[in-house]
Amino acid sequence: MGIIWTIVIGFVAGVIAKFIMPGDNEPSGFVMTTILGVIGAFVANYLGQAMGWYGPTDSTGLMGAVVGAVIVLAVFGFLRRRA
Repeated sequence: MGIIWTIVIGFVAGVIAKFIMPGDNEPSGFVMTTILGVIGAFVANYLGQAMGWYGPTDSTGLMGAVVGAVIVLAVFGFLRRRA
C-alpha cells in the first residue's frame, strides 16, 4: 500500500504545484504530473532531513511534497528555458 499511497500523494502534489506555478514550460499529462509530485516528495524529504526537520524514518507529508514539487517544477522550467 505504501507505493500506491506515494503515487496518489505525488499526483495530488504535482497538480497543486502546477496550479501554484503555471506556465508554458511545464510538463503535462497524468504520468508527468505524478512523476513531478513523487520526485518533489523525495526532494522535500531529502532537504528536510538535511536541515534536521525530518528524522531518518519520517516521511514527507502533502505540504512537503508540494514544496518539493514546486522546487522541481521551477528547476525544470529554468533548464527548459535555457535549452
